[in-house]
Amino acid sequence: MRRLLTFMLPVVLLAAALGCADSKSRATGVFMLIDTSGTYTNELEKAQSIVTYLLATLQPGDSLAVARIDSGSFSEKDIIAKMTFDSRPSISNKQKLRFKELLDQNVKKIKGSAYTDISGGILQASDYLNETGAGKKYIFIFSDLEQDLPAGFKRNIPFKLEGFTVVALNVTKLSSDNVNPQEYLDRVKFWQSKVEKEGKGVWKRYNDLDNIEKAL
Repeated sequence: MRRLLTFMLPVVLLAAALGCADSKSRATGVFMLIDTSGTYTNELEKAQSIVTYLLATLQPGDSLAVARIDSGSFSEKDIIAKMTFDSRPSISNKQKLRFKELLDQNVKKIKGSAYTDISGGILQASDYLNETGAGKKYIFIFSDLEQDLPAGFKRNIPFKLEGFTVVALNVTKLSSDNVNPQEYLDRVKFWQSKVEKEGKGVWKRYNDLDNIEKAL
């Protein structure tokens, strides 16, 4: 009997450990970055609609965060709202309502930023999602993808995005893109390469927000 217990104990512990790992692997984490530079503040209502969709789609145990892309985005101060939803649906639903309230309150206060630190935002997003322990990690970038850093800012740190899906949304065209469409194509290609080749992540892009359900 003692031998049997000695044999069974490691098996039970292993099963428990695997059960915890499996529970984490089913969780989804989404970090949405919202461009607040220049005229992109006019697009905020679309961004709010995307967050509303995410709140309706994410499940108890999942995580969601929304942050601004501004002059220096590698900062907690740019996170508008963040939450890991309780495993109990009744509590989770209340948290989602609170999240929406926080989002709506803070969006009204957003002012256009002079610069656009997309790289800092991605680094902040990957740090946060790694901390959640989510098995499926998504970074949504609501931006025209034109990075413009303040003088002296360094963003040469390579991305580490293995296991991440980065989704570019509503990549609007700049006035200069109309003159030279290659600038738009090069801008998209640059970020795709940063995510896929450098970061080893998955890249998606949807300009038609009706296709948002394909992102997750």
